[in-house]
Amino acid sequence: MTLRREAFLGHVQERGGYDTPEEAERAARVVLALLGAHLVGDVRAQLAALLPEEFALVLLNPLQSAEPLPPERFVRATSAWIEGATEATAAWDVGAVLSTVADAAGEDLLGQILIQLPTGYDLLFGRSRPN
Repeated sequence: MTLRREAFLGHVQERGGYDTPEEAERAARVVLALLGAHLVGDVRAQLAALLPEEFALVLLNPLQSAEPLPPERFVRATSAWIEGATEATAAWDVGAVLSTVADAAGEDLLGQILIQLPTGYDLLFGRSRPN
């Protein structure tokens, strides 16, 4: 079921401790644009179908990434795209957005997403994968 925009941003805002929906939206746009560069095919399309339309479009028209970024570089890239962000605040932004995405995706789709990503992304999504 597709999340409504207000519900999606509400979850991100709550998890990120943002003062305004605009702060949550800024974080969501950057993180989803970077995530979209790492996902391909049906997995990206299935995830996009669960997101509010404007965020689905961000995921489907990603920032270009020459190679999949390891988790720490993903956070660093996020901090570079959010004005005034530090790596610590970017890690918070990534966690707020990706944990919301993980809940929307459900365990099966999340498992398929994690297969496409370098090791360690499970923690960014607020999950820990058994070794």
